[in-house]
Formats: sequence, C-alpha cells, structure tokens
Amino acid sequence: MAPSEVPNADLHCHSTVSDGTLAPEALAARARANGVQLWALTDHDEVGGLHRAAAAAAREGLDFLTGVEISVTFAGETVHIVGLGFDADDAGIVDGLRATRGGRGRRAQEMSDGLARAGIRGAYEGALKFVGNPELISRTHFARFLVETGVCRDTPEVFRKYLTEGRPGYVPHRWAALGDAVRWITGAGGVAVIAHPGRYRFSPTEEYALCTEFKTHGGRGVEVVTGSHTPSEYGKYADMALEFDLAASRGSDFHSPEESRIDLGKLPPLSDSLTPVWTLLEHRIQRAR
Repeated sequence: MAPSEVPNADLHCHSTVSDGTLAPEALAARARANGVQLWALTDHDEVGGLHRAAAAAAREGLDFLTGVEISVTFAGETVHIVGLGFDADDAGIVDGLRATRGGRGRRAQEMSDGLARAGIRGAYEGALKFVGNPELISRTHFARFLVETGVCRDTPEVFRKYLTEGRPGYVPHRWAALGDAVRWITGAGGVAVIAHPGRYRFSPTEEYALCTEFKTHGGRGVEVVTGSHTPSEYGKYADMALEFDLAASRGSDFHSPEESRIDLGKLPPLSDSLTPVWTLLEHRIQRAR
C-alpha cells in the first residue's frame, strides 16, 4: 500500500490478550483474508500482545500500528480511549496500564459474589476458563460462562439481565482519569482517540464536555465508523469530528467470530470530508514492505 492510497484500515479489535477469542496471529490472518491493509490491535488496558501482532502483520503483508484501548472514568461513566501509533515499550504507558489493570481482580470477585447471591455459583472460576490474561478478567468473560452453562442464550442477554447497572453481577470500577490516559498515549508518541462515542449514555452537554476536555489534554481523534455505531451514527460522529477538529478513525471493535456485529475490515469507508487518523501517523506505521 502506497502512503497516498486510502487503505482498508481496521484500527480497533481485541485478542486473547484481553477479551477477544482469537490470538494476535489469528487476527492478523483474518484481517488479511478480509482485505484489511492497515491494522491495529487494541487490547483493553494491555500492550502485551503488540510485539506478536506486529510480527504477524509483517508475515501477512499488513501495515501495522500499535494500539490499546484504555478504560477511563468521565462524568461517572466508563469511557474508552484508543491509543494508536505509540511506543509499546514506553515506561509511562506500560506503568500506567499496569496500575489500571490492578482493580480488575477484586472487581471480578465481587461480581462473582453478586451472581452467587442470585443463584449462579462458581462464576469466577467459570469466567477464568475464558481468560487469556487473568489480569484482564472482565464482564465479557463472565458473559461467556453464563452462555456456556445455559443461563442465557447469548452475551447481550447476559449483560441485560446480570451485568449492567442495577443487576446482580454489576460492580462499578473507577478507572484512570481521562487526562492520564491521553497523556500516557501522547507521551509515548501516539495519538489518542475517543472510542465509539455512541455507546456512552451522555447528554449533549456531557458529550460536549467530553470532547472539550479530551482536546484540552491533547486528544486528537474520534471513532466515527465502528462496529459499535449504527449507520445513522456514522453521520452524527462525522459531524462531531468536524465540529471539534478531530481526525476520524475506523475500526470494527472485533472480539469474536461468534459475538461481533462486524467482521474485521467489513465497515464502510470514512467520508471524504474527514481527516483519517492514520494520516497523522504516517511516520509511525510499520510498513509491511
């Protein structure tokens, strides 16, 4: 792919290093088979799979950007910030992510206790069977256990009945601050991107505040075309990108062939009116050839 071409870019997906079901190598192969040309692995709060992903991307002939998806708390809501094109060995981001992961184990035990009170026993041990990295045990792993044991038909039903606010297995967690996450990414030479803004339960005022504070801290991008958005939201968040002078990103948020709404590389292109986030990162793209 020549730098001047518009690539089929997928800059948001997850491997077994966090809560995906495919190894980084299998994701690279799937991305290549689906026509992806520029790929990033963005595991939750973890960069441990990036060296494997980069090597697999090179073997598959994919251009590659480092990535991560960091959980932050903003206005009482969990928000995700994607980092792209940073130094995966930078001490600032590695240490920050380690601290962010620290609360997941205790939270998981509390989730299991809540499910036990609802009559579902052994959930923590059951969830661990689906975890590639015990430091990153999450609600998704609990959901897979509840589907496997027949408590629910699929993971959306698990979340509705058991793992959202007010349900037996829901336990809030205070993540990193927005400014910390953005600074970890930018301090390591990367670009910070607001992930799937359509998923957050914000009022227009809160959404405006998120974008304003994000930019104040040095954030430069927003996901517009993503597997977490509806087609009508593509337009809404394209307008957001233009209003706040943010570069636009594109990513499937792929986790699993069985669970994800959109496969790797199968999203529509960004609007020509937008600045693609990868144009800010030409110097950071690891070219396949």
